[in-house]
Amino acid sequence: MSKKILLEHINVPGIETLEVYRSKGGYASVEKALKTMTQESIVEEVKKSGLRGRGGAGFPTGMKWSFLAKPEGVARYLVCNADESEPGTFKDRYLMEKIPHLLIEGMITSSFALGANTSYIYVRGEYFYIIKILEKAIDDAYKAGLLGKNILGTEYNLDLHVHAGAGAYICGEETALLESLEGKRGNPRIKPPFPAIAGLYASPTIVNNVETLAAVPSIVNNGGEWYAGIGIGRSTGTKLISASGHIKNPGVYEIELGLSVYEFMNSDEYLGGMSSDRPLKAFVPGGSSVPILPANLIYKTAAGEDRLMTYESLSDGGFATGSMLGSGGFIVYDDTACIVRNTWNFSRFYHHESCGQCTPCREGTGWLEKVLHRIENGHGREEDIELLLSIQSKIEGNTICPLGDAASWPVAAAIRHFREEFEYHIRFPEKIKHRDHFVNEPFEKVRHLVAKQTV
Repeated sequence: MSKKILLEHINVPGIETLEVYRSKGGYASVEKALKTMTQESIVEEVKKSGLRGRGGAGFPTGMKWSFLAKPEGVARYLVCNADESEPGTFKDRYLMEKIPHLLIEGMITSSFALGANTSYIYVRGEYFYIIKILEKAIDDAYKAGLLGKNILGTEYNLDLHVHAGAGAYICGEETALLESLEGKRGNPRIKPPFPAIAGLYASPTIVNNVETLAAVPSIVNNGGEWYAGIGIGRSTGTKLISASGHIKNPGVYEIELGLSVYEFMNSDEYLGGMSSDRPLKAFVPGGSSVPILPANLIYKTAAGEDRLMTYESLSDGGFATGSMLGSGGFIVYDDTACIVRNTWNFSRFYHHESCGQCTPCREGTGWLEKVLHRIENGHGREEDIELLLSIQSKIEGNTICPLGDAASWPVAAAIRHFREEFEYHIRFPEKIKHRDHFVNEPFEKVRHLVAKQTV
C-alpha cells in the first residue's frame, strides 16, 4: 500500500466539515507556520521538498516562490489555479469536492510564506457546485479565526476569495487567468514580465495549482526532507492521477512517484487492468495535450527500461519515444479505439478553445481540425498526412502561450506512432465510414491491407 498524503482521510465521514477535518490534524500547518516559522523558512522547506508544480509544467514550487518580488509597500498575491479544463483530468475537482479544507489550509500557509494578505481561488466555471463547497468551507474558516484579521491570535491577516471562471480552457494559463481575474478577456500575456514580478493588478503574484498548494501543509508539518524521501530522484512526493478509458477501475488515485506504469495499470490497488479481454493499444499519460504512446512504449522505454510514473521516465526518449506526466490525466485505449478520431476530437477541442490572439494557433488549430475531420470521414488525401505535420510544426513554438504546443503535440505523436492508421483511413474510406469501424475489425486485423496497397 503506497503512502497517502492528500487522500489519507478522503473517506472519513464528514471530512468536508471543519470539525472533522480539524479532528484529523487539519490546520496544524497554519498553527505551526504562523507561530513558530518565518516566511523564509517555509519557502526553504518547500525548496527542500522538491515539490514540483502539479498542474502540468512540473516546475519546482520552492524556486518559483523564491522569484517573488518583494518591493516595499506593494501588495503580493497568491492565486490558486483551479481552472481544471484539461481533457482527461479531474483530480482537482475530486480534491476540492471531498476535502475542501485541505486546499484552504494550503492557501493560508502558502499565503503567509509569500507575505500575501489577499488570495484567490480561480475555479473553472463548470464547477459551479464546487464553488458552493469552497465558499461554505471558507465561511467556516473565517468563523473559526483561521481567516480574516489576526489569524489564531497572531498579527497575520488574510482574506480568501473564490472567483468563478467563464468556462474557457485558455484561462488555465496563468497570465490569461490573471487577466480574467481582473475582469478582462482571458488572453495570455507576453512574458516577461512574469507574474512573480508583475502579476495580478501589476503586483507580484504566485499562481499555483490546487494539488500543489494542497501538498504544502504536509511539507510544513513534517519537513521538506521528509517529503523529498518519498518518490524517486527529482520526482518527489505523491501525485494525483485521473484515470479513465478502457480500464476496470477508473477514478482518482494518489501514487508515490516512481511506481511502475505496469503496476499502476494492472494491480488491483489501482486500475485493475483492461476493462475487457481486448489488448492495450495506446495511452495518454498526462492529459490530452501530451503525446500519445503506443503499446510497445507504455511499459518499457525505447532503451528497454521499466517505464515509471515519474516526470523523467515518462519523458524518456523525448517526443520520439516518450511523453509527459503533465497534469496526470491518464487515458487508456484498447484496440477498438480509433486514433484518428481521437486525434480529431482533441484538435476540435483546441480549435474551439484557442483565444485567437496568435495567428499560428488561431488559424493552425482550425486547419488541423478540418484536415483530421476530412480523413476521419473518408475524404482524406495521401498528401494530408504531410500537410498535418507541416501545420503542427508551424504552430509549435510560435505562440505566446503553450496552447499552440498542446494542440500540435498530439497530432505529431499520433502520426509518428500510428501513421499506418491514417493511411488506412485515406486508402479505404468505405471501411471507416461507420464510427465503430475498429470495434468488430480492429486495425491489427486490417493492417496488412495498408502494406499491400500501392500509392
